[in-house]
Amino acid sequence: MSQTTRNANKNTAASSGDMSWWHLSLVGIGCTVGTGYFLGSSIGIRVTGPSIVFSFILAALGTYIVFSSLAKMTAADPQEGSFCYYADKAFGRWAGFSSGWNYWCSSVLIMGSQLTALAILTQLWFPSIPLWLFSAIYAVLSILIVLLGTKSFDKMEDLFAVIKTAAIIMFIILAIAALAGWIPSKTEEAFQLSLAMSALFPGGFGGFWASFIYAFYAYGGIEVIGLMAMQLKNKEEAPKAGKVMLFSLATVYVLSLTLAVMMVPIHSFTTDESPFVTALADYSLPFFKHAFNGAIIIAGFSTMTAALYGVTALLVIIAKDENAPSVFRRTIQWKDVPLPSLGLGAVGLLASVLTALLLPETIYEYITTAAGILLLYNWLFIIASSSRNLKEEGVLQKTGSISGIVIVLVAVSGTVMEGSIRPGFYISFIFVCVIAVVTLYMNRKWKKEAYSES
Repeated sequence: MSQTTRNANKNTAASSGDMSWWHLSLVGIGCTVGTGYFLGSSIGIRVTGPSIVFSFILAALGTYIVFSSLAKMTAADPQEGSFCYYADKAFGRWAGFSSGWNYWCSSVLIMGSQLTALAILTQLWFPSIPLWLFSAIYAVLSILIVLLGTKSFDKMEDLFAVIKTAAIIMFIILAIAALAGWIPSKTEEAFQLSLAMSALFPGGFGGFWASFIYAFYAYGGIEVIGLMAMQLKNKEEAPKAGKVMLFSLATVYVLSLTLAVMMVPIHSFTTDESPFVTALADYSLPFFKHAFNGAIIIAGFSTMTAALYGVTALLVIIAKDENAPSVFRRTIQWKDVPLPSLGLGAVGLLASVLTALLLPETIYEYITTAAGILLLYNWLFIIASSSRNLKEEGVLQKTGSISGIVIVLVAVSGTVMEGSIRPGFYISFIFVCVIAVVTLYMNRKWKKEAYSES
């Protein structure tokens, strides 16, 4: 296929969908709120202390800038390929290729992170069963749900979103009641959070810097607004859906984390337990730990399944643009699910199961960090593509784009500051190097093909 024909095919937008903007917001929340928030935030608390709340506020600002860039491009030129298409349009085929495969790899790592977290959480009830076995069980269940088809997936994500939101609200209500003294504490003297700088930033500036990646990771999922915008009845409502989704997430994230760090000393938080369970551990709420743990498992399973669904759909789009082998186009299907594309995603899940078998003690922190970094690399592509495609001339728009790039780069570089999470940076660097090498090879191949056709 010639370059002209390929671009013509890409410029053909998909047919109108039947999804309302509020439904897209709900699906976005369902695809975003997962173990990155429910469990991964405990790593951030351990690294920086109560100042994790400030990390989440700054991450919300950076996320909004990225979302705004994607939403503007979606409203101006709705395309099935979303950020991959916009990167290609802005910088050339190499950008669309690398952006697509970078997102695919980040989603696979997100699945691995969620899968490992689910196993860790399930060990609360079955401590003697190894992580890899639980990981395998959840992986199979996730594949089966995707095989049910798009309509069944949307219905289940709606249900999961309601359960996750209810769990967060339950914690907020109970935490406020506990701080007000309405729920009896098991300890004689309640913990009082000091507002001194040394207490708010026990990890110093380096710890605060390193915590950014976990705050950003909790917001990972805004890409669904772009990928699913084609299903909206009115494509121009994509920005509204994203704003409602992001404002809701930022509000509950900041409020719940503020309450959590006010309730118990920082040294009480561990990566084996949700910070929200830890916060209420000293209160007479025997049901909460198990009920909330179950809700977190549902949240993580939801996000993992959404990631698997996303990479399955994205690989088909990449293949249509001839940036992936043709076998991954919609040739073999089961209930509108492309089986070859799903199969490659399942291989990613299998790799996570094997990794959990080999590195059960440290794998969650490493994979979570690497997944967050790769996700932020793609966000840089979104901001840069927006600046090029929309030709923004205003000072405010340029300042916003530059600020977003700076905040994202600060989050990525912060992972080098903390030794316990630094291996995650190296893992992401390996992925980026592999993608870069393949992109260079493919770019030479495309140039030769274009030269031979001219």
